[in-house]
Amino acid sequence: MSFLRKGLIFFLTCLACFTVTITHHFYLSPVSATETTIIAQAPTVNLSQLPPEARNTLKLIDQGGPFPYLEKDGSTFFNREKLLPNKPNGYYREYTIPTPGVSHRGARRFV
Repeated sequence: MSFLRKGLIFFLTCLACFTVTITHHFYLSPVSATETTIIAQAPTVNLSQLPPEARNTLKLIDQGGPFPYLEKDGSTFFNREKLLPNKPNGYYREYTIPTPGVSHRGARRFV
């Protein structure tokens, strides 16, 4: 698989994860006008549009685990790129979405 194609797949996966995270945040807590604007501009996906691995990861998050990568899943996501609303350290968590055909953790995540 070419580097460009892998990069595109990674970008689209991150975009889907970002969208699910923003949508999940929107339903769980009150938001400011700035955050509402960000949410209104972000594309959304239905759970049925996500790959089965992503849906399984969401089920594990809802159940509180057990997660396949104990040292990494549930760890702090620091939002260094500032793509998500500014929150205190420790607010965002990351979880692995398994990548078929890969023997390691892979690059797909929910935040």
